[in-house]
Amino acid sequence: MRWLTEQYHSPSGCLRMPMINSHLVCTTPSLPPQSLIDNTYSALKKIVREALLAEWASLFPTPGYYLHPPALSPRPFMGLGKFVGGGIHQMRAGKSYLATHPTWRSPDADTSCPRCGLEPDTFEHAILSCPSRQHSRSRLLHGVTSVDPEAPLWTSLPLLKRLATFIGVTSTGFPPTMFPPTTPPSSPPFSLSPPRVPPPVFRVFSLAEV
Repeated sequence: MRWLTEQYHSPSGCLRMPMINSHLVCTTPSLPPQSLIDNTYSALKKIVREALLAEWASLFPTPGYYLHPPALSPRPFMGLGKFVGGGIHQMRAGKSYLATHPTWRSPDADTSCPRCGLEPDTFEHAILSCPSRQHSRSRLLHGVTSVDPEAPLWTSLPLLKRLATFIGVTSTGFPPTMFPPTTPPSSPPFSLSPPRVPPPVFRVFSLAEV
């Protein structure tokens, strides 16, 4: 206000306004074009989201074992249902019931796969390579070839539905006390050979018994 007074104050004490060209004065107020509004809003939204994510990463950095970048919107797999979606989130975060995920209850527990016993029970092994799940995998996981953070799986709803079905059928990542293994790791889930029938037992009777 002081600058305006000094700039436009006349010696007589009256406030004088500068001359304004009439063609620069907008007589009818109007909004900018809708396309300009949309583009400006999208640009501002992108800037704000990037600033929020940067501040989030600086204040609360993700642990080294969590390879997935933070996001401001829910993950697509969270729409699969609370139980399956939560299980996927736990396995991605390395805090599930898989044997390689550390736990305070038994930090020195065996990390080998309880189903096959051939490899560590990682998320990738349980979904992509465990031999005991191969039958279900060949039927249900068509197109799922990676569980890396950049894999197409995490942005494709059809692939996520196949993953959810596979997890439900194989009980992958479920609590062991809720779904204990039905067969020891060293034996196959079922036998293709015919059941073994014990040979007949013949008894020799004495003449006194007859």
